Amino acid sequence: MSNSALVDYIKLSPCNSGKRTHKIDRITPHCVVGQASVEALGTLFQNKARQTSSNYGIGFDGRVGLYVDEDKRSWCSSSNANDQRAVTIECASDKTDPYAFNDAVYSKLVELCTDICKRNGKTVLLWIKDKATALNYEPKENEMLLSVHRWWANKSCPGPWLFERMGNLAEEVTRRLGGQILYRVQVGAFRKREYAEQQAKELRAKGYNPIITEVEI
Repeated sequence: MSNSALVDYIKLSPCNSGKRTHKIDRITPHCVVGQASVEALGTLFQNKARQTSSNYGIGFDGRVGLYVDEDKRSWCSSSNANDQRAVTIECASDKTDPYAFNDAVYSKLVELCTDICKRNGKTVLLWIKDKATALNYEPKENEMLLSVHRWWANKSCPGPWLFERMGNLAEEVTRRLGGQILYRVQVGAFRKREYAEQQAKELRAKGYNPIITEVEI
């Protein structure tokens, strides 16, 4: 397993769990909450007392830093299970809500996600907004799944700005990979889960692959 050739700066962090126990099938972008440089992130991740790191970081100028080798688990998402299977990326952002990325950072995030997928044999990057559905989904051999820190911690990371663009990120990366972009169509809404399960069963019998999501109203 190799690291990205897009890396401009390397400062390996002691904050990691060594070799992964799960193959890579997720990418987790984070917001730094500050217009940090790759050097500043490298210094931050040297501090063992903070117990935090990421595989990569993207500085405010679009440069890429490497802090934990891609074949190792970083300490980034408040979830051992996620970090064992995800490549984590800290991205420079505004300090205030909605924690927006500038054009250089977002463009490099698209490029880096494309590179990660390509080197790991993936042709499709998926975004499933509903947490329960996403975490119960097992990506196919050619699929990479986006995940977000807010699913495991009481914070907005990666911030509203990127969260609302995760679908666009997945589509653009998939397009660059030459994969097939799927658009899902809702075929029903039910007040009882048992009715949704029955509808899903009928659709599976017809050869479809339905996904059940929960929406608060």
